Amino acid sequence: MRDILADLDRWILSDRQIAIATVIQTWGSSPRRAGSKLAIASDGQFSGSVSGGCVENAVMEVALDSLKTHRAQLLHFGVADETAWEVGLACGGSIDVLVKPIDIVLFQALRNAWIDETHSVHVTVIRGSEHILGREILVREDGVVVGTIGNHRQQKALQLANDVFVHGESQRMMLDDETELFLEFISPPPTLIAVGGVHIAVALMDMAKTLGYRTVVVDPRSVWGNEERFPNVDQLIHSWPEKAFEQIKITRSTAIAMLTHDPKLDDAALKIALTSPAFYVGALGSKTTNDKRRERLLGEGIMEQQLSRLHAPIGIDIGASTPEEIALAVMAQVVETQRKRDPIPAANEPAAQSLVSNHQPS
Repeated sequence: MRDILADLDRWILSDRQIAIATVIQTWGSSPRRAGSKLAIASDGQFSGSVSGGCVENAVMEVALDSLKTHRAQLLHFGVADETAWEVGLACGGSIDVLVKPIDIVLFQALRNAWIDETHSVHVTVIRGSEHILGREILVREDGVVVGTIGNHRQQKALQLANDVFVHGESQRMMLDDETELFLEFISPPPTLIAVGGVHIAVALMDMAKTLGYRTVVVDPRSVWGNEERFPNVDQLIHSWPEKAFEQIKITRSTAIAMLTHDPKLDDAALKIALTSPAFYVGALGSKTTNDKRRERLLGEGIMEQQLSRLHAPIGIDIGASTPEEIALAVMAQVVETQRKRDPIPAANEPAAQSLVSNHQPS
C-alpha cells in the first residue's frame, strides 16, 4: 500500500470515489504477492498493480462497478501456461483478488499505522453473507482496534488476528462455516542498522538499499561515519550506541550488524540489540574474538538465551575476503533470517496480550 499512498491522499483530497483491489492469494507464478494493491478512482485513474497485463483491465472494470453498487466482490483468475504472458503472469497460475470501495476511516487508521511504523493486522471479510462481505477491522500491536465486523464475530476475529501477529504472515482463515477472512500482516519496511562506518558498511548499506531496506549507520567517529562515505543512507547518527539507539525505533523488522571490532562500540550496541525485538543481530570477528565477546557480555548480565540470538562470526560462510564479499555474506544472512525466522512467542507481543481483551578478520 505504501507505493500508492501519495495517490490515495491526492484523490481523497479531491473528493474522488476510490476502490481498492487486493491480491488475496496466488497459486503458481505471479509477479505480485498477497497484499499487493491496485487503487482505482471513479474517473478511471489507477495506481499500483495486482499482476500486470489484462488482469488489471478486468479488475478495474469490476472496481468501477463496485463503486456504483457499493458492494465488495471476490474475483478469481485462472491462467494456462500458453496464455499466461498475456495477463501478466510469468507462467501458468491463478490469483484471487478482492475489490471493494475504500473505507475512509479504515484507510486513515492504516495510514497512521504505516506512518507510525506500527505492526498491524488488517482483517477483511472476503466471503460470507452479503451484508458483511467487505467489512474490515484494523488491529494494531498496541491493542487499538478500528472498525467492526459484527459483535458476535468480533471476538473470534481478534483471536485470529492475534495468531497472525504471532506468526507474522498474512493468511486466509475461516471465521465460521460460511465466513472467510483475509488477515493481512502489515509491518514496517525492514531496517538495517550498521554500527561502525567501516569499509564493509559502505558496501552493506548499498546492498541493503537495493533490496528495499531502510538504512542507518551509527558511528561517533566522524572520520568513519560521515556523509562523504555514506551519501545515500537514510539516517547517519554521530553518537555512541547508548545515545544513538534512543533515536531509532527497533522493531521486529530491524536487523543490526556490529562491524567496528571495538568493544566500546560493539559491546554497548549488543547489550541493547540482544534485548530488543530485532529479528537479526550479528557481529564481525573471528571465532576467538567472538568467544571473548561472549565472556564479556555474560559478565555484564546478558543471558545465555539472549546471546544465542547472535550471529557471530557474522555472515554466511562463502569464503569471503574483501569488504564487498563480506557485505554480501552478511546481507544474505540477514535476508535468510528474515524469511525463515521462527514465530515470536505471544508473550513478547503487546498485541498478543491485549487483543482479546479490547570468514572474517579478527
